[in-house]
This record gives sequence, structure tokens and C-alpha cells, in this order.
Amino acid sequence: MAVPVDERFGPVRECLPGANCGACGYAGCDAYAQALISGECTKGNLCIPGGADAAKGIGAALGLAVEDVKPMVAAVKCNGTCGNTSDKLEYQSAKTCRGAKLFFGGKGNCTFGCMGLGDCADVCPVHAIDMVDGIAHIDTDLCIGCGLCAKTCPNNVIEIIPFDYKIHVTCNSKDKGAVVMKNCKVGCIGCMKCQKACQFDAITVVDNLAHIDQEKCTACGACVEQCPKKCIHIVKK
Repeated sequence: MAVPVDERFGPVRECLPGANCGACGYAGCDAYAQALISGECTKGNLCIPGGADAAKGIGAALGLAVEDVKPMVAAVKCNGTCGNTSDKLEYQSAKTCRGAKLFFGGKGNCTFGCMGLGDCADVCPVHAIDMVDGIAHIDTDLCIGCGLCAKTCPNNVIEIIPFDYKIHVTCNSKDKGAVVMKNCKVGCIGCMKCQKACQFDAITVVDNLAHIDQEKCTACGACVEQCPKKCIHIVKK
């Protein structure tokens, strides 16, 4: 006996890129499409990789009013390259970040930084991540902002932020300044000079680490100039 198929499934599924990344909250593109046509989900703009084109196509296929999709991209909150930080042990077990995390928090003296073993690169569906000088490097031209890398990173070093972000803090450490200075040459020490320099209240220091509110940031560069560790950068695309 044939199972009836909703004729809308094909047109909706064709709007999705097939990355099966799960950024929409569903197991994959098929699952998201099925949720849309069944009425389980009424939001046609959940596909970040598909962007505005996917949202418009879904809206047209199902007669839904969809909001714009804001392009997102992955960013690495660490600059602990081989020359900027050091190791506390020689790790010789399974070459995965999650495996290394189980051994004293990883091989590096900084337990908050990138482990450089490539778990994020392994899950990236578009091969937008490479390991360069001991840390993850994102090719923003390839990145689709799906978030799989961020979910995989055991240290939460990767964040998914708006593609048009202007200023980036390349540190993830929550250690106190004195500890950071021992562990890394370019780590945030929580001195608050950036926060005091910002005239737009776009920077706050929480748990010894600077955070940027991209909505408020104007990329004036005052924080970059004041940072003594040079861990805040203006992003050029």
C-alpha cells in the first residue's frame, strides 16, 4: 500500500542546501522540510546556510511570511599559536580535542584555548576550517555559519556571530590576569582598559574576559589601541 506523500515536500526540500548541519534545530534538511509541511514548524527562516534565498523559497512554497535571515559566520576566540603559548605536557593519546580535554584539561598551559587537533575541521561540511600554527583558522569565504564547529569544540573557543561583525576578541581565557600572562603572550588579562575606552558601551569585561556587543560596536578602534595584549582586532573582509 503506497504511503501518501505531500506534494509540497519536494519544492520545500529543494530550497534547502543539503548540508544537514542541524543549525535549524532538526536532524537534517529532510527533517526540517517535513516539519515545515506538517505544520510542526512555522518558521521558514531557520536555515542559516541557505540564507535569504532559502527563506524566500520556503515562504513562496508554503505561503508563509518569513523574516530575513542574518548571515552568520564562525570566529575563533584564540590566538594561542605555537609561538604565543606553551604546553604543560606531551599528549600522545587519541588525536582529538575531546580526548585531549580529558587529560588535565589538554596539553596547553591555557585550559581555555584552542587545542589544535581539528575536531572542528572534521565536522565542517564545507571544509572551511584548517589548523594553522596550532589553532583553528576559519575561511570566512567558505563558512556557512552552520555552527557545527562551535558545538563540537570542547572549550567553546568558536562562536557563531553576525557575518558583518567589526571587532573580535581573540581570547577565551577566564583566568585572572597574572595567570594569563604566564600562559600566553596575547591573552586577555581583564584590565578593563578597552571597556573604559569605549564610548558606546559596546564592551564589557566579564569573568576576566572582554566581550563585544556587535550591535553597539562602531569599529572606532579605541579598544584596539588601548589593549596592552593586542588581543582585540578590527576585522577586515
